[in-house]
Amino acid sequence: MRVGRVPESLAQPVSPEAGPRRAMLLSGVGRYADPWHPFAETSAALAGLLRETGYDVDVPADVDAALETLALGEDSALPDLLVVNVGLPRDELPSPGTPDARAGLSRWLDSARPMLVSHVSSTSFLDLPAWETGVGGRWVRGQSMHPEYGPAAIHIVPDSGPLVAGIPDFKLLDERYSWLRTAPGIKVHATHTHDGVEHPVMWSFERSAERVKPGRGPAGRTFYDALGHDAASYESAEHRELLHRALAWLTD
Repeated sequence: MRVGRVPESLAQPVSPEAGPRRAMLLSGVGRYADPWHPFAETSAALAGLLRETGYDVDVPADVDAALETLALGEDSALPDLLVVNVGLPRDELPSPGTPDARAGLSRWLDSARPMLVSHVSSTSFLDLPAWETGVGGRWVRGQSMHPEYGPAAIHIVPDSGPLVAGIPDFKLLDERYSWLRTAPGIKVHATHTHDGVEHPVMWSFERSAERVKPGRGPAGRTFYDALGHDAASYESAEHRELLHRALAWLTD
């Protein structure tokens, strides 16, 4: 289905002089993999979207080791964007897995740098409460759920800003996360209905200015996409367009 043009306010061409932006894409590998999610294919789809938007993409082979690198060096050495597509470790060890990994993720959440968070990542990093704060919500065991995987009718929230302008309601194959715990400050862009209740599946969020250290500019931006269970989700033209616009908004 054809979707509307990207609003000019979200169209951010990359200057050739500036060179490509750098994205670190954390994928569900090692202890961050699980039996239910095909992380290799969903991370490949996300990497493709990032490259279409002008990013060089690094997909580390070790999530905790990659987070450790975020704790080191000057801000200028950090990636321009962090993309998180990971599962919940079930090895009864901390997540993040080391003090340095915790420090690295905390540094990012405390900064003004942008973050795109996908699907099951809202279950992860249980040992860092700031993760929920930085995402704007969380999957809560015993409360959150999803109906069986299958056709999902997604409703666009029309008054949620230029990010959704011209994009119609759409259907795709996916899981429909329900009863997530969400922060009051999120801006919901898309929902689905389950048991007569509308549940958010896409939102944007400006991380609290109080958490951003002085001199680092405005609060960092987060975009959370509860869709994206498998590669079929990214075959939706509307889903892809929303993510392209989200990436533009994150770095606007």
